[in-house]
Parts: sequence; C-alpha cells; structure tokens
Amino acid sequence: MALSVFQNPQGTDWPLGFVKVAAIGTPVNIMVNVDSNNNNAPWTATKGPGNPAISSEYTPRCHKITFQGYQPGANNNGMVPNSDVVYILRSLGPSPGNNNSGGPGNRSDSGAMLYVLQPGGAVTLPADEMDRAPISPYLYVLDANSNGDGALVTLLGCSR
Repeated sequence: MALSVFQNPQGTDWPLGFVKVAAIGTPVNIMVNVDSNNNNAPWTATKGPGNPAISSEYTPRCHKITFQGYQPGANNNGMVPNSDVVYILRSLGPSPGNNNSGGPGNRSDSGAMLYVLQPGGAVTLPADEMDRAPISPYLYVLDANSNGDGALVTLLGCSR
C-alpha cells in the first residue's frame, strides 16, 4: 500500500507523514517525505528569470509545526507509540545536522535541541505570532535514541 504524500503547501494544514530516523545520531530534515533534495529550502536557488532551478518560486512557510511521537504499526496498520524519545532540533544550514554553531546538531547537542518528544506524546512549535513571522519547516530536524523511531509531522497555517 502506498502512503499519501501531499504536495500542496497552501492552506490550513499540510501533513508531512511519518518522518523516520533510520540511524541514531544522524538527523533527518522534517521535509524529507515531500522534498528529499531540499529543492525548496530557503538556501536553495529559486526559479525566476534566467534561473532554471527545479525549486518553486517561494519556499514553504507555516505558523505552527506539530510533532507526535508515534510510528506506523505492523503493515502500516495504525500508529503505535515510539519505543524511545525523539529529539526535535534546530538546523540552520543546508545539511540536516549543520546548525552553524560548531556542534554536531544531533541528539548529543543540547545547544541545538528544542524539544524532547516522549513516546506517544505531542508538541507544537509555534511561529512568532506577535510579529506574524512564519517559520520555515526546513530549519528543523529529528534525531532519536532508537533506530526507526520518528514523528508524525504536520505543518499548520501554510503558505508559499
């Protein structure tokens, strides 16, 4: 059974699906299911006059990102809680673990850590609502204590 992959970043919600951390200590960008090559990341050249880049004209933005500590059950039959904690980290560079601070940008780097997501738990990362400043989902990565854990990720209040 193929899983849905929504490619329309406009509207109230954009489910990114389950973002899996295959190898602990190797962060995964939360946009991996919809843009595995980071074609629409803020640091990638956009389409425009004289630029044949394969990205969209504008990078996706949102006002909230929701993370849920679940993973697909056997045969994708429903969701089950992760086996261990998942780390939500800030990444400031073109490679998922590069936070431009000199640290590794993974589960051992508390300087890049935003949240520790418990199995079956949920957390929402809000934008700066006071200044109406949306956030780029490309700036966030996941790492985990157990291979195969991850998070269900949903962008809320999306625009491009």
